[in-house]
Amino acid sequence: MTPAFSLSGISKRYPDFTLQDIHLQLPEGQVMGLVGANGAGKTTLLRLLTGLAAADAGSVEVLGHRLPEAQVAAKCDIGFASEDMRLYKGQSLRWHMDLVSRIYPGWDATYAEQLLKRFDVRADQKVGGFSHGQRVKALLLLCLARRPRLLLLDEPTTGLDPVARMEVLEALADVLRDEQRSVLFSSHNTHDIEQLADSITFLHQGRLVASADKDRFLESWRRVVCQGSMPDGLAAWPEVASARANGSVVEIKVRAWNDDLPGRLAAQGLQVQRSDAMNLEDIFITSVRSGAPA
Repeated sequence: MTPAFSLSGISKRYPDFTLQDIHLQLPEGQVMGLVGANGAGKTTLLRLLTGLAAADAGSVEVLGHRLPEAQVAAKCDIGFASEDMRLYKGQSLRWHMDLVSRIYPGWDATYAEQLLKRFDVRADQKVGGFSHGQRVKALLLLCLARRPRLLLLDEPTTGLDPVARMEVLEALADVLRDEQRSVLFSSHNTHDIEQLADSITFLHQGRLVASADKDRFLESWRRVVCQGSMPDGLAAWPEVASARANGSVVEIKVRAWNDDLPGRLAAQGLQVQRSDAMNLEDIFITSVRSGAPA
C-alpha cells in the first residue's frame, strides 16, 4: 500500500533553524499527531509536504507523487489549513466557497452546507467581521468540503474557546471515520492529539525525538514511585528515561515498562509503591529532557 506521505532523510536549513535528517511515513487512512514546542519544526515539516518549501536534502513523496516535481498532481488531493492563513476580509464566506468549488472538482456542496450548520457560521457574512474562532471554522470548512485524501492541519484548535474547540474536534472526528482519508495535524494541545491520533510524532529543535503508535506510547510509559535510596547507575538503565530522589522517595519515569522491572528494582534496594500511567504531555516533556529516543 502506498503511504499517504513518505519523508526520507529530509533536511531543511534556514539561517537560524535546521530540520535535520527526518525519516517519517504516514500509512494511508491513519491519523498522526505532531507534537513539539514553538520552533520545533512542525510548520516547516508541513510546508515541505504541501510543496510550499523544498527540502535541501532527502526525498518527499505525497500520495505517490514526488515533490516538488509532481506537486501540482499531489496538491489536487491535499487539504491544508494553518492558523496564519488569511481570507479576503471584504468578501463573504459564500464567495470563498464558490471560488474553491470552481477550482477543485471534488468540492462536496452538501457537506459544505452541513459544516455551515455544525460550525454555526453565516455564509453571507463578510469574513472581516468573523471572530478568530469563526475564521478557523471557515478555513476548515473550505478545506474539509473538498474531501481531500490527505488533510494537513497546522494548530487547528489554537486560540479557540472550549465550545468552538469541541465543534472543530467533532468535525475532524467525522472526517477520520473515512478510512481512505489520512490526516497529519500539529497541536500544542496533547489532549486533542490523544483523543484523535493513531500515532504520535515528537519533534524537538528540528529533530525527530520519537514516532510510534499512540497506544504503544501510553501502555509502555510509567511513572514509578519507589521507597529506598537511589542506586548508582539507575539513570543508565535503557528503559529509564529519568530518575530523581526526594529523601527516601525515588521517582522513576520508564519508557519501556515490563513486569520484571519491580523485581530488578527490589534487587537494588528499591521497593515499588505504585506505578502510574503517563499522559502524552508528560511523555513528551520527559522524552525531550532525556535526550534519548522514546
